[in-house]
Amino acid sequence: MNSALSFRHVDIMFPARKGPGLMAKALEMARDNKSRADILRDTGIVLGVSDANLEVERGKISVLMGLSGSGKSTLLRAANRLNKTVNGQVLIGNGVAHVDIATCDDDTLRDLRKTRIAMVFQQFAILPWRTVRENVGLGLELRDIAPAIRREMVNEKLELVGLEKWADANVKDLSGGMQQRVGLARAFATDADILLMDEPFSALDPLIRRKLQDELMMLQQKLKKTILFVSHDIDEAMKIGNQITIMKEGRIVQTGTPQDIVGSPADDYVREFISHMNPLPIITASNFMTRLNLSDLADLSLGGQERFRLDQAAATLASPTRTVNLVFLAPGQELPADLSDHDVLCVPEQTPLSTLARFSQATAWPLLVHQDKTITGLCDQRTIIGAIVKISQAAA
Repeated sequence: MNSALSFRHVDIMFPARKGPGLMAKALEMARDNKSRADILRDTGIVLGVSDANLEVERGKISVLMGLSGSGKSTLLRAANRLNKTVNGQVLIGNGVAHVDIATCDDDTLRDLRKTRIAMVFQQFAILPWRTVRENVGLGLELRDIAPAIRREMVNEKLELVGLEKWADANVKDLSGGMQQRVGLARAFATDADILLMDEPFSALDPLIRRKLQDELMMLQQKLKKTILFVSHDIDEAMKIGNQITIMKEGRIVQTGTPQDIVGSPADDYVREFISHMNPLPIITASNFMTRLNLSDLADLSLGGQERFRLDQAAATLASPTRTVNLVFLAPGQELPADLSDHDVLCVPEQTPLSTLARFSQATAWPLLVHQDKTITGLCDQRTIIGAIVKISQAAA
C-alpha cells in the first residue's frame, strides 16, 4: 500500500496518578485485553488507544468512527502529536521516506505541522476578530509567506470553497456552514499533504452537513489529499470514506472498505452500527458480480439458451439468430430514454446495488459490467437478489 500515514502498534495513555511501574503495568494489562475500567482501577491510568495499527493510503479518505470515548479523536490527534504516544510509531510518508512524528525533534515537528499536516476542527477554530481572508491565510502568515503570494494563494482557496465574495467579511457574520468552509479553505491553503478532520460537520444541521459532505467529496476529486476523518455517524462514514476503521474502548475492531464493513461485520458491535443504515448504496457491482474473462466473452450466455459472441469494436453481441447492441453507461449516468429490446446495458463496476436493482427491472437482459469499457462481469436478477439477501443476513 502507498501509505501517507501509518500507525504502528500505537499506545496512548493518560496517567491520573504517578508511580513506579504503573505505565508498564497498564501496557501489560492492555495487551492482555483488560478493559479500560480495570486498567484505571489497578493503575490509575486511562487507556486512550491500545496497539493501534492502521495504514492510510495516499489520496484517500480514511474514517475513524465509534461511540463517544472509543478513542477515535485520541488516535487522530497522535497524527500531529497533539496526543503523545507511549509506544509505537506514527509515520508520515512522502513517497520516498517516512518520519516518525511520535519521536521526531521539535524543529521537524514544527515543519511537519506547517507544511505537511493541517487540521480542521469540530468547532471551526476560527479567529472572530479577523476577516475571512485573514483566517484562511493564517497558516501562510505563520510560514512568513510574502503578502502578495499569500493573497494569491488565499484567493485561489476561497474560490475553491465558494467564498470569494466574502473574502473581506468578518467571520462572525457568516453562517455555521460558511464558517466551516473557512476552516476547510485554511487547511487547503497550506497545501498540506495530510488533512486531519475531527468531526468537522457534527455541529451543523443535517441539510448543511450533507451539503458539506458532498462538497468535500467534490474537492477531494480535484485535490487528492490524504484525509483522516473522525465521525460517529455511520452514514457519513459510508458516504465519504474509502476506508473505515471502527473503534471500541481504545481498540480497533475492524478496518476495511465500506463494502467490507457492510458485507462482513467483524462482530456484534460492528453489526449494531450497520443495522441502522441502508447498505444498498454502498455495495457495488464489483463486490458480487459474476466475473468474466476473455474466453467467457467468446461464448456468453445471457440467461437463455442462446450463446453470444462479443464484437468489441462494434459494441455488439451476436448469436446465430440475432444481434444486440451494448449500451455503455458512465458512472452516475441514468437509463437512456430510448432503451430498446435490442440493447444490453453495460454498467460501471462502481454502480451501487440499489441502482443495479432498479436498472434490472427496466430490461429483460442481464446487466453486463465494465471497467473503462472493458467487460469484466455480469449481474442478473438472481445475483442481485442474492446480494440483497446476504447483506440483510449480515446486518440481522
